[in-house]
Amino acid sequence: MRREVFVPLQALMVCVLGGAMLQYLRTPLPWMIGPLLVMATLKMSGLQLRAPKGGRQLGQLIIGTALGLYFTPQVAHQVLGTWPVLFAAALLAMALGAICGLFLARFTDTDRTTAFFASVPGGAVEMAILAERFGAKVDRIALAQSLRIMMVVVIIPFALTFLGAHGADAYDQVSASANAMGLMQLLVLGLVGGSLLAWLGVPNAYMLGPLALTIALTTAEVQLSSMPRLVSNAGQLLIGCTLGARFEQEFVRKAPRFMLVVATSVLIAIVLAALSAWLLARLGGLAIPTMVLATAPGGIAEMCITAKALRLGVPLVTAAHVTRVLLLVTATAPLYRLFLRLNARHA
Repeated sequence: MRREVFVPLQALMVCVLGGAMLQYLRTPLPWMIGPLLVMATLKMSGLQLRAPKGGRQLGQLIIGTALGLYFTPQVAHQVLGTWPVLFAAALLAMALGAICGLFLARFTDTDRTTAFFASVPGGAVEMAILAERFGAKVDRIALAQSLRIMMVVVIIPFALTFLGAHGADAYDQVSASANAMGLMQLLVLGLVGGSLLAWLGVPNAYMLGPLALTIALTTAEVQLSSMPRLVSNAGQLLIGCTLGARFEQEFVRKAPRFMLVVATSVLIAIVLAALSAWLLARLGGLAIPTMVLATAPGGIAEMCITAKALRLGVPLVTAAHVTRVLLLVTATAPLYRLFLRLNARHA
């Protein structure tokens, strides 16, 4: 019993050290990237660490609540006015995922089904669960999705920071001060909403449930509390810790070529997404850095955290990735059938 408690505690301790180290070095997103890199490195070196059970859900609950606090009535109205661009961004992101799937199937021994679900920009857990219905190899999907998210989380924030994109399209949270009772109410409501969506089988339930409820309260000008930085950092740490814990030594040794091709496809996707972002930003009159995050092939929590940390249009980025998640829920099966047809023609 002591070991069951101590192993996740060890993971949290090394994640705190990783976050503190990058905080000291003043890197972007230290409390997500630090834990992610430390956990991934230690896991691939053979150390038996395990992320805390429920840590990912708790991290998503905190981040979803924090993001919903940006949607004041004025901001919500502005975001609604950009829905054509956001919808186009979501479609382009899914199309890029299908292209990367073709690339992965062509240059590895991976079957088409596994290649598709390994490349579509969804969460590692959600895509693996969905892919099981089609007979795909779940372990490869989980690894590919985790590697994709890790690369996007590391590369894009550093690239945007290097290019001086910080604060190009800034928004602020609600003006209410942080208070323990109001924050507890928000988190409890978010937990209820997340649990309901999880029961319904919705992907990213503990992100979307709190986000939807907090947006509803904020747009109705019900301001219970703001999100303290310490709590927000804790949410980032839990998400980074969980992502890093997915990199098992055994599988990485067995599939080096697969990982290399996945990494190459992710780099291609980042470049194509950046070009798409430039085009959509010009058409929609929006900031290019904001659209880079909106079209980036990363997870909803990770990209929205990046937008929050760099102050780059948090509501717009959040709305774009929520739109993508909704499209994934409704359009994955038709897109998969189209992918198979295109792959057959190419073959």
